[in-house]
Amino acid sequence: MTLDDLDLRLAERAAASPDESYTAKLIARGVEKCAQKLGEEATEAVIAAVTGNQPELVKESADVLYHLLVLLRAAGVPLSDVMAELDSRTAQSGLAEKAARSDQS
Repeated sequence: MTLDDLDLRLAERAAASPDESYTAKLIARGVEKCAQKLGEEATEAVIAAVTGNQPELVKESADVLYHLLVLLRAAGVPLSDVMAELDSRTAQSGLAEKAARSDQS
């Protein structure tokens, strides 16, 4: 499964009733709740990583990706915009890109 596949599946689920779809329920609760859930899952992924629990890290990473895409959808940000941003960054080294962002702050 790709991120695009997951995003398409989430679009279908977001269109369902919040009584029938966890995705629709999250989106109906707003950007703040979606952001909160992403933060919780990211924290759980970090804990799994630093404790060396690889099976849990895999599970939590899946949750992070899911909740990130839900948040993007709730905020009206297309995944394609994020992917375009990532693509633009591959034109230069990561260190050069980071330095360029620091200069803009």
